[in-house]
Amino acid sequence: MGKKADIKLIREDGLRHDGRKPDELRPIKMEVGVLNNANGSALVEFGKTKVLAAVYGPRELHPRHMSLPDRAVIRCRYHMAPFSTEERKSPAPSRREIELSKVIREALEPVIFSELYPRATIDIFIEVLQADGGTRTTGITAASLALADAGIPIRDLVAGVAVGKVDGVLVLDIDQVEDEFGEADMPVAMMPTLGRITLLQLNGVLTPEEFKEALRLAEKGIKEIYKLQREALRKRYVEVSLEE
Repeated sequence: MGKKADIKLIREDGLRHDGRKPDELRPIKMEVGVLNNANGSALVEFGKTKVLAAVYGPRELHPRHMSLPDRAVIRCRYHMAPFSTEERKSPAPSRREIELSKVIREALEPVIFSELYPRATIDIFIEVLQADGGTRTTGITAASLALADAGIPIRDLVAGVAVGKVDGVLVLDIDQVEDEFGEADMPVAMMPTLGRITLLQLNGVLTPEEFKEALRLAEKGIKEIYKLQREALRKRYVEVSLEE
């Protein structure tokens, strides 16, 4: 990776280093039902970031003393594959992965009707296959699709995106270069239909006005992502029904 001096994050024509407008998402691909052995699965790509999510359950929780009498236990594991970054990453879970597993679980818990499955568990596995910024929000987007694919009742789909501040400009859906050399990074996830935010973090500094604008930008991007989520599910289940 080059030094900051080598990279013009906002070009003279007002576009970003990769040619996108400030409010433009990276190219997004979504596919649902990609794993036969999981109850639900999804593969989501935001530019060069590729994330696979798998859901197992609801199923009996072992050991049983960890179960809850009034709802399902939601467990989540976020993991970056050793080959997902430029330098080989240790396969052992890092502190960051353990922390993001918790963050993502808390972003997904409000969506799931866990009270329908007392004494059970719903397990969510998120594997980052290729990392180029925005892995947690891509992971949440993929996990939400995998939950829907598993047939688990949810209040709404959850979509996520990160807004950044680079060279003093707020930009939507930051990549690795913008994350590394920008001044701020704000991952957001929400249930678009209900307008409910389930994840909001901020690394860096924004003024109150910038924060409001960043939130508005995130919501705009999330609504676009949500449409793609619905289309991916529609495609999957229209194809299944036609095959039957």
